[in-house]
Amino acid sequence: MRLIQSVTRCVLTMIGCVMNPIINLMYSFIYQYDKRSVPPIKDPVLCQSAMALAKKIRSRELKAVDVMGLFIARVNEVNPLTNAVVADRFNEAIEEAVKVDTMLDEGNVSDKFSEKNAPLLGVPLSVKEAFAVKGMPNSSGLVARRNFIANFDAVAVAKLRAAGAIPFVMTNTSELCMWLESANNVYGRTRNPYNLSRIVGGSSGGEGCNISSGAAVIGIGSDIGGSIRMPCFFNGIYGHRSSRGSVSNEGQHPPATAGQQVLLSTGPMCRYSEDLLPMLKLMSGNPPELKLDELVDVKTLQFFTMEDDTGSLFLSNVDPQLKACQQKAVDYLEESLGVSVTRVGIRRMKYSLEMWSSKMATAHGTPFASLMAEETGSVNCATELLKWVVGRSDHTLPAIGLGLVEKLDYLRESYHPKFLDMLEKLELKLQEMLGDNGVLLYPTHPVIAPYHNQPLLTPFNFAYTGIFNALGLPVTQCPVGLSKEGLPVGFQIVGSMNGDRQTIAVARHVEEGLGGWVPPGAVSYHQ
Repeated sequence: MRLIQSVTRCVLTMIGCVMNPIINLMYSFIYQYDKRSVPPIKDPVLCQSAMALAKKIRSRELKAVDVMGLFIARVNEVNPLTNAVVADRFNEAIEEAVKVDTMLDEGNVSDKFSEKNAPLLGVPLSVKEAFAVKGMPNSSGLVARRNFIANFDAVAVAKLRAAGAIPFVMTNTSELCMWLESANNVYGRTRNPYNLSRIVGGSSGGEGCNISSGAAVIGIGSDIGGSIRMPCFFNGIYGHRSSRGSVSNEGQHPPATAGQQVLLSTGPMCRYSEDLLPMLKLMSGNPPELKLDELVDVKTLQFFTMEDDTGSLFLSNVDPQLKACQQKAVDYLEESLGVSVTRVGIRRMKYSLEMWSSKMATAHGTPFASLMAEETGSVNCATELLKWVVGRSDHTLPAIGLGLVEKLDYLRESYHPKFLDMLEKLELKLQEMLGDNGVLLYPTHPVIAPYHNQPLLTPFNFAYTGIFNALGLPVTQCPVGLSKEGLPVGFQIVGSMNGDRQTIAVARHVEEGLGGWVPPGAVSYHQ
């Protein structure tokens, strides 16, 4: 069996080496005349951080209703191009903003709305449609749920509301939040604001796109295999996968069940790193184990870097531009902090896909085919595949494929103990290496934003993010400008358990020296 597995891996590698350049050339030819991006952002208010907006609203330099109006106008400007926003509560949001202004103008601010308790007062909030927001759709792209309306707020939404943020839009996802591209049969496909022919990632892709395009400043995402970090990477913004169990996952669909809870993480998404820590404090309730109020001296941290997974046969090679981007960050850290960044090569990382898959398979959560049927039985994915071929299925091809793969999992059952044991050893290795003050720089994804549907040919590249879900570690996605094609580049900053404040602090330091989010439409693709 091991010989068969080795031969299979070698054959897949050779096929990939031959086919990937041909596939890339084909897509480049198809989309060579479609390099449109969203229009540039004209109003400087849209380019401010959430914390800056909140302070200016509270000081009356800005009115909450005017800020909300600007973001609504930007949604209306870019969404016909991107299709990131799938539902809105514009009228309700304007009314809530007016109430904020009235309260502040009259000076009638209770302790509930003090700067300490409501640090995001009046700030517009974008929300991934997978999260419940009272009175708004909560389908997660599943046709069977297209008319479902939430009657409560998810825990994370409720906490940000209590802090003064005003939800105003819901954003697109992949079907049931389990694919690399945000496209489904309820809302359609979301397009990258830097190049409309490219993907936004999944499953929080609508959220990443909406924030990056200037149509929102902060938002909420969820991440079971990279669903915060990949969209943030493809859209050039910041995102944080919080330490295992630190932020409530309650109130999103599909719900993580049984052992899946330890893989799923709810976290903040934003354009500026300064918004990450305040949002995480609010969403997590600021638990003592995270020590989020403790200042981090980045000069005292131990830094490590790893430029690829050491050679998985199922994953694409890391793009040279991404390696160069990460090395640029390494050079900056060493020069600015006077530290030494240690290059490492952890060989077990090349089995990231297998370790994540075994962790998911043995979590004994609700079967995906049952979720496709709204847990009223189980969808026959073989039948759905035939229906899809003739355009009669309500499900997307990735969802059908996942359902089929899940049915075949019994063929791999004997391998799960091996890879779970490997995962435990990897966890111990990283714990020993990082200690309580170490961070690791690591690629978020091996390729820069692919063309639409291209991930169908490289479905396992999410393993670069998924491995840290299996480990439960905190990870901050850090953007560092654009590629030569005008597409976002960046990397992950991984910390030890409950070291969220440290990964965020490093992201802030990198942003200060190398920049972060670059507004789409402001840079020519031919520069």
